[in-house]
Amino acid sequence: MPNNNQNLLSAQNICQALLNKSLIKSIQAKEILKKKEILKSRLEKQRNRKNASGDRNISPVSIIDVIASLNLKCLGPDARVIDEELIFQALAEEWKIPFKKIDPLKLDLNLVTTTIPRSFAMKHLALPIGIKDGYLTVATPNPFNVEVMEDIARASQLKVKVVVSTKSDIVKLINEFFGFKRSITAAEHQFAGLSVDLGNLEQYVRLKPSDELPSTDQHVVNAVNHLFTYAFDQRASDIHIEPKRDVGLIRMRIDGVLHTVYQLPKNVHSAIISRIKNLSRLDMAEKRKPQDGRIKIDKEGVEIEIRVSTIPVAFGEKVVMRVMDPNILFQDLEKLGFTSTDLIRYNKFINMPHGIVLVCGPTGSGKSTTLYSTLRDLYTPEINITTVEDPIEMVHENFNQIAVQPVIGITFATILRNILRQDPDIIMIGEMRDLETAENAVQAALTGHLVLSTLHTNDAPSSITRLLDLGVPSFLIQSTLVGIMAQRLVRKICNQCMESFEMEATELKAMGLDVGQNGRIKLKRGKGCQRCRGTGYYGRTGIFEVIPYSELLKEMTTANADFKAIAAQAKKEGMITLRENALIKLLAGKTTYQEVLRVTWGQS
Repeated sequence: MPNNNQNLLSAQNICQALLNKSLIKSIQAKEILKKKEILKSRLEKQRNRKNASGDRNISPVSIIDVIASLNLKCLGPDARVIDEELIFQALAEEWKIPFKKIDPLKLDLNLVTTTIPRSFAMKHLALPIGIKDGYLTVATPNPFNVEVMEDIARASQLKVKVVVSTKSDIVKLINEFFGFKRSITAAEHQFAGLSVDLGNLEQYVRLKPSDELPSTDQHVVNAVNHLFTYAFDQRASDIHIEPKRDVGLIRMRIDGVLHTVYQLPKNVHSAIISRIKNLSRLDMAEKRKPQDGRIKIDKEGVEIEIRVSTIPVAFGEKVVMRVMDPNILFQDLEKLGFTSTDLIRYNKFINMPHGIVLVCGPTGSGKSTTLYSTLRDLYTPEINITTVEDPIEMVHENFNQIAVQPVIGITFATILRNILRQDPDIIMIGEMRDLETAENAVQAALTGHLVLSTLHTNDAPSSITRLLDLGVPSFLIQSTLVGIMAQRLVRKICNQCMESFEMEATELKAMGLDVGQNGRIKLKRGKGCQRCRGTGYYGRTGIFEVIPYSELLKEMTTANADFKAIAAQAKKEGMITLRENALIKLLAGKTTYQEVLRVTWGQS
């Protein structure tokens, strides 16, 4: 391995590496070399202003930081911004050393935090990330520091294999992993020596219940804070903290899939749960009954709501926290995934002066995002929007939101009787669960209000028969319903590892996917990379089924309505089914045929 460290990391060599990869022009390289000291000084001042806390662990500004801060565009068709990751990828190729984008979910916390001390890791920006075949893989932005790698080899008694990673990733992971580990270990030591706890299965007698670690203990507070930061960074929608016989499991749902993040020592599990219950204003002493609460957290100036649910399971209390990010819940309708035709239709009936609009789909199909985005789109200072929810998903100051509380008699049905006295223009009902709620929604629509609500049905046409099944008279449905929409979420192909391939149309047809073409069909898929954790997918988008409630559909809505006839008529009037909508996204290269089959299973 070369030892000429300073020379290889010089501004001249880094600019040359970017030129060799055709990322920048020679005129840009000359400009960077000419102004590097001025740019470096400016960036240092910006960092010092931001670092009000005086954190000594912030590493000095390098020429790579300077180039990344310029936001230069790559040469070529993609015109990607030259960021720190792209610079290190180019350097790794130049140095003929593998580049590694580290996936925090796949790191072993104990390996990272016990191989070398935190101070050594931060000083030399070296992070142990894995052991395989007798080799310890160490990620670093500076792979030519031979003495450091020799020290790590001696300390670990393993041969060291070096990979290149970005400096910001290394610094962030060192802070997160060592911080979380330190908090958990300190808490574990403080809480050591207690009797065995079998949770809700059996209760051992404890002689010293006062020895339990308090939820205000600084180590527990830090551990929970690290947990939230980690979840936000990983785009988690849910955080599960589950008690097992000997450990506590922390899992996070990302793009609809659960990943195991960490195993807590069992004696720390209850302290973590207590801290979360304390933050969400739940009864910390009550461990036998399910409880619901919420936490509001500031993330870089954006308020994120976390919905907390606790429930007693076999080995203790389980907590699930739903992360309600306003950037996800409130989106432009155009960005939700509508086809242009469906968006025009949906916009038409949400702008009706009165009537009922139904959004249908199972749990986790994105109904809340659609409804909140719709309400934000409809809001103006001239109208009064009132919602009735169970529970309130995301508090928004432009809406008057009411939480259902059955314990004190506030149900969907009872509150709807009073809500009309509040002079609303638009009413959003979280869910039509029973006849009483449906009847009150109908009355609200009949008296000149626009009512938005959800139904748990598999598709749009079946919502008409569901209303009839609930007991709503057909003539009231005909008088009030203006439109129905069903939806699902499909995972999007990761942009960074997307590749094209071809399949025979007959193969797709045999699986039930008729794309309306013959011969070989060009499709896309994700190969799997660090960004998407090897899944080939990154993020999700909606597929929709939109039905304006036409005069012909009204005529077909009778006490003995035929679901198949209603669906056939809706198709005749131009309804694009969920499956057809998914196929449009498949042919456009936005999702895969596996996702289409998974999400639209059982539909034609």
